[in-house]
Amino acid sequence: MANILKFFLPKDRVFYTLFETASSNLESIAGKLVLVVNEADFNKRAAIILEMEDLEHQNDELTHQIFVELGKNFITPFDREDIHSLATALDDICDYIYSSAKKINFYKVDPFDQGIQKMADVIYDAVLAVNSAVSELRNLKNTQKIVECVIKINSAENQADDIFDMSIERLFDTEPDAKQLIKKREIYQIMEVATDKCEDAGNVIESIVVKYA
Repeated sequence: MANILKFFLPKDRVFYTLFETASSNLESIAGKLVLVVNEADFNKRAAIILEMEDLEHQNDELTHQIFVELGKNFITPFDREDIHSLATALDDICDYIYSSAKKINFYKVDPFDQGIQKMADVIYDAVLAVNSAVSELRNLKNTQKIVECVIKINSAENQADDIFDMSIERLFDTEPDAKQLIKKREIYQIMEVATDKCEDAGNVIESIVVKYA
């Protein structure tokens, strides 16, 4: 009977460890994005982007591990749908952060642009809040802190929307080169989506708190 019960119990609460590792990686990759947009040298940016690529691959593997554990474990710490949604959101955040940095060098865009730099700072703030919220899921004792983190995530997403709108307006008013305009607009869009994905993660975390706190 003990062996049967052991089979149905979650293995070392593995999901929390995987989520915490993934969100910690997000903080690292978001910090590197800030470095990229403040680095004037193309080759130095390229070196940082390579480090970001490694982190992106790590998060891909973590997401895969979460899905494997989801298939193996009969009992999970919270709803299977929420586990899947949170894993997907964290992976999406990482993908868009990496993509925005990669596009800067791929398009040979000068990152010393007010919109790009402000957006990178907002992404970093949003990711810090995501990481803090994820770290509290293990025991769900400090629900007020989680709620505060979700509010910060939503605020950052709204701020990113404002930066995006102002940056697009300024771009069309001041950029005479149509190619540069298209390149920068795409980078703004990718960075703004990164904050949307942070909000998605925040919404899932909020759902978990409502159900289980």
